[in-house]
Amino acid sequence: MHFFVGIIFPLLISIISGGGVLLMAYLFLKKTGDREIRAAQIELKKERQKHFLPMRVEAYQRAALLMERIHPGSLVMRLHNPGLPARKLQTDLLQAIREEYDHNVSQQMFVSPQSWEMVKNSKEETIKIINLAGNQMDATALSTDLAAKIFEINAEVGKLPTEITVEYLRKELQELF
Repeated sequence: MHFFVGIIFPLLISIISGGGVLLMAYLFLKKTGDREIRAAQIELKKERQKHFLPMRVEAYQRAALLMERIHPGSLVMRLHNPGLPARKLQTDLLQAIREEYDHNVSQQMFVSPQSWEMVKNSKEETIKIINLAGNQMDATALSTDLAAKIFEINAEVGKLPTEITVEYLRKELQELF
């Protein structure tokens, strides 16, 4: 019994005390390390945002420019040639839409999925408007007839999908700041 009280008991107290100190040191270092990791993650996020924000702003600008360039009125004004057959103008308009879209497809990486979905839908709706007008033309119709029909459909629709998308892009971009 004397052996237990004299040697083992103090040894157990030392081991338990040492274990407690080690546990406290571990918890302190873990908490400090976790705090430093969080601070480093926040700093990294800020650094990423600093580099990606200009790209995101540019993507929103380019998406809005795409909407302006594929707006039916803009397309007609840019591509209309009074001597062309209506079918040729229709083909040129559709090709211009596809080229503009293909040129800007990478912007989807920097805008929200909702914004890009609206961009895609606007492109498809613009194609539908042009095809709707083109399908109402007879074989002898000129580009002037098609242009007039496109403007007529635009007036009937009211606010075009491209215009709605530009408003949405503008609103979403403002939310970034």
